[in-house]
Amino acid sequence: MIPVTPSRTAPTAARRVSIPPLRVPRAAPDPEETERLLSGTHHDPHAVLGVHQVADGVVVRVLRPTAERVVVRTADSWVELDSAGDGLYTGVLPGPAVPDRRLVVTYDGVERVEDDGYRMGPTLGELDLHLIAEGRHEQLWRALGSHVRTVDGVAGTAFAVWAPNAVGVRLAGDFNHWDGTGHPMRSLGSSGVWELFVPGLAEGALYKYEIRGRDGGVRQKADPLARAAQCPPGTASVVHTSDFTWNDSAWMAERARTVHHRAPMSVYELHLASWRPDLTTYREIADVLPGYLDGLGFTHVEFMPVMEHPFGGSWGYQVSGFYAPTARLGTPDDFRHLVDTLHTAGIGVIVDWVPAHFPKDDFALARFDGEPLYEPADPLRAEHPDWGTLEFDYGRTEVRNFLVANAVYWCEEFHVDGLRVDAVASMLYLDYSRPPGAWTPNAQGGNENDDAVRFLQEMNATVYRRCPGVITIAEESTAWPGVTRPTDTGGLGFGLKWNMGWMHDSLAYMARETVHRRYHHHDMTFSMVYAYSENYVLPISHDEVVHGKRSLVSKMPGDWWQQRANHRAYLGYVWAHPGKQLLFMGQEFAQGTEWDHESGPQWWVLADGWPAAPGHRGVRQLVADLNHTYRATPALWEQDTTPDGFRWLQADAADDNVLAFTRLDAAGRPLVSVSNFSPMPRPGYRLGLPRAGAWRILLDTDAEAYGGSGAGGTGTVRTEPVPWNGQDASAELVLPPLATVWLVPEEPGTA
Repeated sequence: MIPVTPSRTAPTAARRVSIPPLRVPRAAPDPEETERLLSGTHHDPHAVLGVHQVADGVVVRVLRPTAERVVVRTADSWVELDSAGDGLYTGVLPGPAVPDRRLVVTYDGVERVEDDGYRMGPTLGELDLHLIAEGRHEQLWRALGSHVRTVDGVAGTAFAVWAPNAVGVRLAGDFNHWDGTGHPMRSLGSSGVWELFVPGLAEGALYKYEIRGRDGGVRQKADPLARAAQCPPGTASVVHTSDFTWNDSAWMAERARTVHHRAPMSVYELHLASWRPDLTTYREIADVLPGYLDGLGFTHVEFMPVMEHPFGGSWGYQVSGFYAPTARLGTPDDFRHLVDTLHTAGIGVIVDWVPAHFPKDDFALARFDGEPLYEPADPLRAEHPDWGTLEFDYGRTEVRNFLVANAVYWCEEFHVDGLRVDAVASMLYLDYSRPPGAWTPNAQGGNENDDAVRFLQEMNATVYRRCPGVITIAEESTAWPGVTRPTDTGGLGFGLKWNMGWMHDSLAYMARETVHRRYHHHDMTFSMVYAYSENYVLPISHDEVVHGKRSLVSKMPGDWWQQRANHRAYLGYVWAHPGKQLLFMGQEFAQGTEWDHESGPQWWVLADGWPAAPGHRGVRQLVADLNHTYRATPALWEQDTTPDGFRWLQADAADDNVLAFTRLDAAGRPLVSVSNFSPMPRPGYRLGLPRAGAWRILLDTDAEAYGGSGAGGTGTVRTEPVPWNGQDASAELVLPPLATVWLVPEEPGTA
């Protein structure tokens, strides 16, 4: 062992030995044990190293490969240990003398006082090992990984890693020149866990596990449970201890009382590293983002994965450090500060979570201990065909525990309010993206991944039990039944599911030339056939504005004015449709190009002097008004998950390109949404309304303030006793071109 860097260890002054040391017999271990110790294949180095009572005294053995001299201090003398030049220092102290835990070790002529961690017992208890073996350690990160702590009065860091197939594990880091020879770890029996306590090692140390597999190969692996990681392209793990003080107790208490299905939820999705390229840290983003979201009225923000990942071009979806926020933007406590700041501004935080796959990088989880461990042994099940990554082995108890605990970790340690689970369909189906013959059926001969089903059920049940008010959201692109049904009735247990079918259908409709829309009217009505089969989010996500799919406004037909009008009308329709809304950054002001993760949104289109800036600012104002009006109108969210909250008024006006429906709150108060997806204004358009009397135009996406034509009617319309659309009363409306209009009944006593 070489000296621990002064900045990462408790102060220990180098010192001279004041008493001439005694030389004692070497008491070397069996040569075979010495060889196993020095080659890194000894399963219990603590049985050789440290202090051991023998018949004629006390044996002391110390492994310091780069030391010149090692001296042990007893109560009344100093004793120099002997070495054969292999870095193993040994000696027998005669009689009952018991050495204290400190050593005086000479490196390059300089003596340092050090503690010997091999004199200490395991830092994991029987309960930890039992829970790990059972796969029920719901706070696994408190047992495995690295932890700064004091053991037997000695400050240092405890390390523990699961590597059941390893024949030896050593600790390597910047404190030993990345050579683990002097830090072999101890195997804790059949648990597959290896552990070591290193005295003096403190916050900020870089480390990896040096794992020798049964194939004889040695791999330096990052810690799967590391709570901090080196900033890429570095790949080391970092010893980290949080000292963050939260200020969001009021938010957390209110969150625990919230029933999300009967509450407003509009989500702004963003990629933290590119949202504002001029903001390069979590703390800089925290100074700006809460105010921006509050002004726009979003209830939640959703971050694309914040977990550490080696390749920025993966946008975080190929995770190498599942327990570490990416160091590209700061420390874990800096990320906590961002969440805390959003909470104090009244904004919830959802993070994308990726338990479907992981990259093959040598330093990470792939063949972690020399053999398939986190991935299935069957290569037909291990390889993810779409992304060149590996899938998790959901049938393995410890792997399932690793992921379930990880979900809990982000909710408990970082106070996140929701987990959007990526690529759920690829987990559920054994034949996902695989041709016949390239997948292995389940025990019943089917294509369902039963292990993944049980994992998702356990994850959801555990998160909901431990973290009141947290919501889990599935990105699931098929018709798998019961995604949002409770686990005790056979469902997967998610709170919400992305409505991918609605998204594809509605965007396909909006992308068509308006003259052709009459032939595809069903694309906008079919969603209500299954709207209550699950609890849905309506996602206009990053996936829809990349890889040649064009930005949202650029999908729209017509000239630039018509494109923006279509964009506004579509947003009005989305915010009125049953379900929670999600909009990706840049689409709130109708940026014209696809998202680029290196340059981020086109903020410059909003700047004074840009000719189209008023139109872009108008779209952003519309989004703000949609959100604020939505939050103030229970009819738009209180009965999102029940058919009682929706009534069609006009579902079959295909030739007119008109859709109209009523939303109702729990008390029966209505809001009517009317969309005219034709470029033709429609004055005198008769529509049945669910109440007789005066109706106020609450919002019109064609308003001049939003960059529209202002062709709509006055602020109030009055019904006539003319039955229409199955209603007893109706009114003649002025429907602006390419616009959505919201109406609410005029309450008594209002103007």
